[in-house]
Amino acid sequence: MESEQSLSPGGERGIVLQDEEVKKEGDEEPTAGTEEEDEDALPHSEILDIFEEGLARLVQDPLLCDLPIQVTLEEVNSQIALEYGQAMTVKVLKADGEIMPIVVVQNATVLDLKKAICRFMELKQQREGGVKHVSWRYVWRTYHLVFQGEKLEDDTMRLKDYGIRNRDEVTFMKRLRKK
Repeated sequence: MESEQSLSPGGERGIVLQDEEVKKEGDEEPTAGTEEEDEDALPHSEILDIFEEGLARLVQDPLLCDLPIQVTLEEVNSQIALEYGQAMTVKVLKADGEIMPIVVVQNATVLDLKKAICRFMELKQQREGGVKHVSWRYVWRTYHLVFQGEKLEDDTMRLKDYGIRNRDEVTFMKRLRKK
């Protein structure tokens, strides 16, 4: 350690440190602060718990109260788009009488509706358990989507062109076998 003794104007002795040593001491302070920050960091499980509590409070908002507790960002964005009129809800009636509320954008096509149905069912199965895999190729070969007696056969056609609006009901209808 290099230091020099000097006399101050009052005749007192003091120690003058070289610039290098001052820099080294300055370098040590951030590492000590970093160690303290690491000690203050929360474990992943606690952060996850805090996030889930915040999400549960968020879902209690009147705008988002229809969403499940284990909500995804996609569902939150869909609900917000629905509130701003950028999306619509299409009620899809299954053969067993269950109604699935499917949210799609205003200018959605039949294919967009089919993809949204697939995503809705995936999330439902994850939350409730049950069947792990659904063959959607089989489903779309076996069933039609029908709105007011008209089959939604053209995947590229917009729902508006079929006359489907917000809160309209579309039905899963079993296809008749061709002989």
